[in-house]
Amino acid sequence: MLISGLLVGLALGFVMQRGRFCVTGAFRDVWVTRNTRWLTAFLVVVAVQSVGVFALDAAGVITLQAEAFPWLATIVGGFIFGFAIVLAGGCATGTYYRAGEGLVGSWLALISYALFAAIMKTGPLAGFNTAMRSVTVEQSNFYSVLGISPWLFVAVLVAAVALAVRHHLAKPKFAMASLPASKTGLAHLLFEKPWNAFATAVVIGLIATAAWPLSWATGREDGLGITTPSSKLVSYLVTGDAELVDWGVYLVIGILLGSFIAAKGSGEFRVRVPDAATAVKSLGGGALMGIGAALAGGCTIGNAMVQTAQFTFQGWTALIFMILGTGVAAKLTIMNRRPAPASARVPVGV
Repeated sequence: MLISGLLVGLALGFVMQRGRFCVTGAFRDVWVTRNTRWLTAFLVVVAVQSVGVFALDAAGVITLQAEAFPWLATIVGGFIFGFAIVLAGGCATGTYYRAGEGLVGSWLALISYALFAAIMKTGPLAGFNTAMRSVTVEQSNFYSVLGISPWLFVAVLVAAVALAVRHHLAKPKFAMASLPASKTGLAHLLFEKPWNAFATAVVIGLIATAAWPLSWATGREDGLGITTPSSKLVSYLVTGDAELVDWGVYLVIGILLGSFIAAKGSGEFRVRVPDAATAVKSLGGGALMGIGAALAGGCTIGNAMVQTAQFTFQGWTALIFMILGTGVAAKLTIMNRRPAPASARVPVGV
């Protein structure tokens, strides 16, 4: 059954690469361009998965369990992770799929991210990570605190996201110049035709939902996750302990392979070597990603996508502070470097 992790990863990597589903861009656009289209698409994933995960729980296929909320580590880790993904040029999953496209900078960020996640979880900084995550409150999710059905939250989320999608779809569409199609039929659809952001989000939401019972069947009682599997992969490569290779490790390997297949099929695979400054940013950003994700208990997938779908305090707190961290990093590295408008420039000699 572990092979199902590889298959889910293949599908997820393929869809994210072809749909250009970039969570870093979604968070960054909120601050840089004041555009929420991709953030809305991200919330579509959360909404679709939320319906699926609570349906699976109601059917007895999985059992959602409440855990204490490590509020301090979630806040600090979420902010660090959000800041780091701007430096690294992608979040955890985005780094995996861009590595599959041939971006050497993403390979550097990915290696650094996985290494520092392992250092935080099982290495020299494990004690610090445990101490930070031991600062908790017992309340774990919104619906248990309020004493109401989680389906009320599901309904509100689905309705709100549907209205946001409708808002974006109602905006005027601009024709984009494109080359004549070179493929036909299914090959054109899969490898050439641009994918709609919201359709891509629905597919990712369905994949995320399917991950729950498939992972559960192997004894790994969780949905999609990137940070812990990446940490385990590093530990396996160092120790050779085959017990570390679980469904999640197969998942992250599959994401890399799936994105490579998509990039090769669409002609987008090309080895691109970054300059020295970009390489240093990728390594530093990857290291901070690993630290932040370990502290927060997950990345943009495990926390901002999976935990939010369960309406946990950890998931939604991490999401908010990841967006805030992205905003600060965007302010320091992108927005402050923009040239001033012509009207704001002081004429020479004045």
